Amino acid sequence: MSSITAPSPVVEPDGPLIPEPRSRRRTELIMLVFAFALVAFAFANVGYSLTGKLPSSLGEYLGAFVVITVLGHLAIRRLAPWADPLLLPLAAMLNGLGIVMVYRLAAQGSLLTAPLSSSATGIQIVYTAIGVGCFIAVLAVVREPRVLQRYTYTLGALGLLLLALPALLPASISEVYGAKIQVRVGTFTLQPEEFAKLALAISFAGYLVAKRDVLALAGRRVLGIDLPRARDLGPILVIWTASLLLLVFESDVGTSAVFMGLFVAMLYIATSRTSWLLLGFIMFVAGAYAASKLFSHVGERFQIWLHPFTGQNPSHNAYQLVQGLYGMGSGGLLGKGLGGGQPYITPLVQSDLVFTAFGEELGLAGVMAILLIYGLIVQRGLRTAMLVKDPFSKLLAGGLSFMLALQVFVIVGGVTRLIPLTGITTPFLSQGGSSLVASWILIALLIRISDAARRPPPRPIQDEGLTQVVSLQ
Repeated sequence: MSSITAPSPVVEPDGPLIPEPRSRRRTELIMLVFAFALVAFAFANVGYSLTGKLPSSLGEYLGAFVVITVLGHLAIRRLAPWADPLLLPLAAMLNGLGIVMVYRLAAQGSLLTAPLSSSATGIQIVYTAIGVGCFIAVLAVVREPRVLQRYTYTLGALGLLLLALPALLPASISEVYGAKIQVRVGTFTLQPEEFAKLALAISFAGYLVAKRDVLALAGRRVLGIDLPRARDLGPILVIWTASLLLLVFESDVGTSAVFMGLFVAMLYIATSRTSWLLLGFIMFVAGAYAASKLFSHVGERFQIWLHPFTGQNPSHNAYQLVQGLYGMGSGGLLGKGLGGGQPYITPLVQSDLVFTAFGEELGLAGVMAILLIYGLIVQRGLRTAMLVKDPFSKLLAGGLSFMLALQVFVIVGGVTRLIPLTGITTPFLSQGGSSLVASWILIALLIRISDAARRPPPRPIQDEGLTQVVSLQ
């Protein structure tokens, strides 16, 4: 016969009760309501600035955005109840502000160098729905993040193929303003590099987990720094060569920098060797400088960066950069208000230089708040990397967080002349689908890892309060 006592409460090793997942989801829902209110206020601000009244389509656009985001929230409640409660609201806030800016620019779309139709806002909401759909699909399919380690080399090959695809295609379907970064089929365009970065992040994590002990071995010591052994330089040389090929054949400085920076950062996380950071930085800078001297289209990027106001540059090659700088300068500390500026003067302001539009209309205070939101997403991702125990998941979370931070740094640094201007998009804010969908997939991976990190471990049977009496008769 047997007797069963009531189960004991879930207790951490230190003693306090583990918080119930419903409290995390309640926090998430409250933060989502705040994000919805902010987006609604931004829509209203645009309407009053441009027409003196609320936008007639406010209810339609805002309602669709709320429904789409709440579906993502419900999916987390069901599929990842222990996940970080801030990642979804932060991503939704950025996505909502991006939709507002597309709406604002589409209202004066005929004035843009690449005109936006009146349906651009609706299309951006459709892209949001696709992104959140992929977000839910990742949570449903990837129940344990370490399962992705099985596909290390498959995803690596796929990522490299996606990166190289625009360079292999004719310029008529892959080139945009001198950079081969997309695949165009009729009116539909796709930027494969956005998905390549995710595949390569997973591949790098799987490879470095397997090889980190070898790559962490020290070689000769120079100036107090333990350099890696010469025989271990193969992987970083391969990645360095691939990044320079991207720079030369696709004229894509941004993706080249993110690709190299992602590998070096994950290599540092895996080995804790500062020498890898220094070596990777020196190699990329030296390679980019050599490419600028050997290839005219790469050198032109550096000339625009160093001398945007010299000679004919302000009205020719550097026109885009100069107009973006003027726009942000005119915004001042608090900006001109959403709908009060003239961001449409800057070429491609809806995609590559959307950050300058926010700088002009929200001012320095507004763009600092946006950067703070990105910083919070990166901080939550790095915190997840510290909490999770699985080495692969730890490295993947750190790599994805750094990739987002590096992408924001590259585009913001480019439009502010800190580094050469690149053609990459601003995550969640830029108009278009590829970047938005890839960004939602990145958030889904971080949420899946954070759920695994915070999920309480299985309780030993002795802690369950179960007793059993066995009769030997």
